[in-house]
Amino acid sequence: MSALEFVSTVRATRAGLTDTLADVEGMTAWGRAHAAELGIDPGFLASEELRNEVVELRQAVRALFARAVEPGPASGADAHRLPGFAESLDLVNAAALAVPLAARLEWPAGDAPRAWAVPGDGATESARIRAALATSAIELLAGPRRERLRTCPAPRCVLYFLKEHARQEWCSVGCGNRARAARHYHQHRDG
Repeated sequence: MSALEFVSTVRATRAGLTDTLADVEGMTAWGRAHAAELGIDPGFLASEELRNEVVELRQAVRALFARAVEPGPASGADAHRLPGFAESLDLVNAAALAVPLAARLEWPAGDAPRAWAVPGDGATESARIRAALATSAIELLAGPRRERLRTCPAPRCVLYFLKEHARQEWCSVGCGNRARAARHYHQHRDG
């Protein structure tokens, strides 16, 4: 599970902001789609309490992303509603620490052995989900990819993305097209 996918559960559509995790059904569908990465059963069923905990963590990660892209602007989706930096940092670290990881050795027939980090026994499903998400955010923010983290400046876009090459300005070709069309419209309307 990538931290970018997690924070992108809030995105803009033509109808306005969309939150994949806005209700229990959305959280259940999203959890099932990412069950392997989150270390949960494919038949996962979210509760309102779990959904609230995951959304709270997402807002904390978005606050850390906003800090990481400074002095550039934060995402316009929720910059005015994000928790404070210290509170967000504490929440992400606590979520990651809540589930101890253990090494697991797998050795498929005819293949080389592999080591995996898996949650230790006794962790609740909510704790495992939040630990996986928090760990992904920590790895991105503490690693070299953080320097490439950007907010998409396209009109109505609220996504964060990793800048892959020097000329990349937007999160996608579609956003680039919208930005150029908006710029063209304003130049000809005002000109």
